[in-house]
Amino acid sequence: MKTIQHSVIFFFISVLCIPSAYASDGSIDAIFGQLNGVIASVFFFDVMPSEASMPFIVAWLMIGGVYLTLRFGFINIRMMGHALAIIRGKYTSKDDKGEISSFQALTSALSATVGLGNIAGVAIAIGIGGPGATFWMIVAGFFAMTLKFTEVTLAQMYREFRPNGHVMGGAMQYLSKGFAEKGMTSLGKGLAMFFAMLCIFSSLGGGNAFQLSQAMGAVQEQLPFFQHYPLMFGILMATAVGVVIIGGIRRIAHAAEAIVPSMVAIYLSACLWIIFTHASEIPNILGLIVHEAFAPAAVAGGIIGVIVQGFKRAAFSSEAGIGSAAIAHSAASVKYPVRQGLVALYEPFIDTIVICTMTALVIVITGVYQDPQYAHLIHDSQGAALTSAAFGSVIGWFPIILSISVVLFAYSTMISWSYYGERCWTYMLGERFSMLYRILFVAVIVLASVTSAGNILDFSDLMLLSMALPNLIALYVLQDKVALALKTYLHQLHTGELDQELGRNRDGEK
Repeated sequence: MKTIQHSVIFFFISVLCIPSAYASDGSIDAIFGQLNGVIASVFFFDVMPSEASMPFIVAWLMIGGVYLTLRFGFINIRMMGHALAIIRGKYTSKDDKGEISSFQALTSALSATVGLGNIAGVAIAIGIGGPGATFWMIVAGFFAMTLKFTEVTLAQMYREFRPNGHVMGGAMQYLSKGFAEKGMTSLGKGLAMFFAMLCIFSSLGGGNAFQLSQAMGAVQEQLPFFQHYPLMFGILMATAVGVVIIGGIRRIAHAAEAIVPSMVAIYLSACLWIIFTHASEIPNILGLIVHEAFAPAAVAGGIIGVIVQGFKRAAFSSEAGIGSAAIAHSAASVKYPVRQGLVALYEPFIDTIVICTMTALVIVITGVYQDPQYAHLIHDSQGAALTSAAFGSVIGWFPIILSISVVLFAYSTMISWSYYGERCWTYMLGERFSMLYRILFVAVIVLASVTSAGNILDFSDLMLLSMALPNLIALYVLQDKVALALKTYLHQLHTGELDQELGRNRDGEK
């Protein structure tokens, strides 16, 4: 066992050290480009070989979201009210068990998803797929709510409490334990290890290097000092992240609980200001978005190309079906697994349907996505800088505020993804190696400050979206357990049993 552990550690350190030797001359981006080609050929083969490309993984997520939404009777619509009551603490029970509160789990997961996917990712999607990508992002967000409910419910069902009091939960748990219940022990363990490996790479790529790169791009627009000394920015971010993640999920949850509501409020206020000042244009903009969703102009792959961009960015933004957020939600203190699953419905709603839509409207209203002077930002995948330009074209001083928001978004995403990666690292190697992962995570932040973003963005997408392969297999195989738990919970809710156990009547009165 020790030999296996040491081999895994050596493998990850080698992956980090080899690219770092080339960081100074920029050839690390070429290394990622070659690696992307190999991964894409294996996991992202085209299921629609033509000009209209449809990667398998995107179709996999689309079908899963639609199927489970129908399977659970549009749970993403009919239980939104009850989910809000849970978030507000109405169903807090003395029997709840976990490391953090239900609300803290939500904000921790949101801190990972409400970030540069909403700022940089949306801008890139519209730059490539046109305004119509916005429509398909919203559609994807709607179905993503059910995916999130399903994986979080399973994470609560199969979580375990380690001797040190920490919770181990997520796709690696319900893959290994859930499949074992069905007599597929070896398959479950294999898929669990595969998921954990993908999650670790994704945490170091999309949850770390990409976040740092995009944040630095936005800051350099306002502070030229960091254009000349990017390493300094990396060191500052590494220090800020390291201080929090050393404390584990409780410290991460407290930080997320404080940061997420504030940064979302600031960002949405700016979006709404621009939208309201262009209120007369909104009907035409909405018409353009819908028209371009079904009849895109000059977009590679036509309507399929736009759909792919919308679903791809929605997946990268909300992470629904990926299995990552389930790791944070598994630590929540709730009595019934379904209860936290319902709380998770609000993640894609807030992240994709609300925030991504607001960003998209600003991008389309200002027209920066088709302005030739910003074409290089789209080509170089500098989505945060493109969004900054959109805000700056209306609110001259706002790029400064946006730069701060981008850094906060990146920071919050990094601290949450460090937890996801650390839990998967610990699942593979054991609790005593958790600190080693945190050190590696901080080291990657510094390394990312001297790399370019183009192929890193693609690598992040590949790693993140690849997690959907083992995760959705688990959701399909274990869906009946979720269906039974949901049926039981709804029966208890409608008969008043849940209120009675809290010592109140069905009207919620004590």
